Formats: sequence, C-alpha cells, structure tokens
Amino acid sequence: MTDFSRYALYYMPDPGPLADFGAAWLGWDAQAGRVTPHPDIAGLPRPLDQITATPRKYGFHGTIKPPFRLADGHSVAALRSAARALCATRPPVRMAGLRLHRLGAFLALTPEGDAGPLADLAGTMVRGLDNFRAAAPEAELARRRKAGLSPRQEALLRDWGYPYVLEEFRFHLTLTGRLAPDEAEQTAQALAPHLAAIDMAPFNITSLCLAGEDTDGRFHLIERLPLLAAPDPHLT
Repeated sequence: MTDFSRYALYYMPDPGPLADFGAAWLGWDAQAGRVTPHPDIAGLPRPLDQITATPRKYGFHGTIKPPFRLADGHSVAALRSAARALCATRPPVRMAGLRLHRLGAFLALTPEGDAGPLADLAGTMVRGLDNFRAAAPEAELARRRKAGLSPRQEALLRDWGYPYVLEEFRFHLTLTGRLAPDEAEQTAQALAPHLAAIDMAPFNITSLCLAGEDTDGRFHLIERLPLLAAPDPHLT
C-alpha cells in the first residue's frame, strides 16, 4: 500500500512479546497490516473491542512526530529518505523500563527514568521533518482546541500542528480509550498479570517507524528507521 492520507513517526516495539501483546490487545497489528484476535482476558469491565476502539486504528505505538499531511511539492520517497537520514544522526535511547499508568481517562504504558533524551529525540524529529508537514485544516485545529489548551499549547498547535510537542511532549503507548475511574482501575487490575509476564526493563528505543494512515483510518508501518549515532559515553 502506497496511498496514505497522513504520515507519522512512531516508536513501535521490535518484534517480540511486547509487540505481539500490544497488537493483540488493540486488535490491529500496524507492523503487519492486519487485524489480530484479542486475547482472552478475564475481569474487564467491558468487552475488549470497546475498551480499545479509539486507539486501535493507530496500532501499538508511542508518538514521536504526530500525524501530518504531506505538504505540496514533497514526495513520500523524499520523506522516507529524510526521516532515514535524520534517524541515522541520533543515538538509541535507553530508559529503566515501562509501567502501566493512568493518564487522565485512559491507560497507557509510560517510561521510567530520565525522559530527557527521549524528549530530545522527539523534538529533533518534530523540527527536522516539519518542512514535509502541510498546515493542518481549520476543522482539525478547532477539534484540538476543544480539549482546553493552555496558551503555550495553543502556540505549539499553531506553529507545529499539534499542541503536545516539544516541552509539552509526554511519551506513552496508549492501551485504552476513555474510561470511567472505576473502569480504569478494573482494567488495570485485569491487565497487570499479563504485563508482568513481559520483560519491559530496560526500555530501549533503537529505531523509529515511519507510518501511514490508510483510507479506513488505520496506520501501517512503512519503514523502520534505525537510530545509528553512537551513544554519548558520558550518559552510559
């Protein structure tokens, strides 16, 4: 598939237990481009396909550069080349691990440890590939503003097309849509033993993934882009 409406730079886990669980939990494997059967998890407050309906189309991922439309005069081939080259200038990121966390009304996996290098990586990608981003339509900006943005988030939305970038960036791998507090607690308890069986420490990001959105609104992996620069010896 080559015709995508939007593109994004995501972290997607390397093939393995975490990637497999995330794809099955959501019901969509963005890396393979296929629907996956949900796991049998007891104790959930609602059917799993309802709990995961909102994040399903994106696949199991952490956003680095949010979805954007390709600007006029730029090709997908040029975007791929630029993203590949930019990733090659950045070192891998190593953090202590991932843990289940409630973020507002939804559940996600969030990193533990110093998030500075990860935020720096995301900022580099947001800035370095911005010439490929078409300006967001007004309807999309209006939808973002309904969340009640701070003045700084409004400025980021205007300048970068998304309010949660740069200093407002908070990396997470979304697991659910919006849940009531009691539903979130029940879902977290049901998830806990399944996540405990997956080794999530340390949490290493050695590549980023260029992804595209199809006509059904589902994202697909286009290319995995290695982070190739040598790590700073003072940080290891």
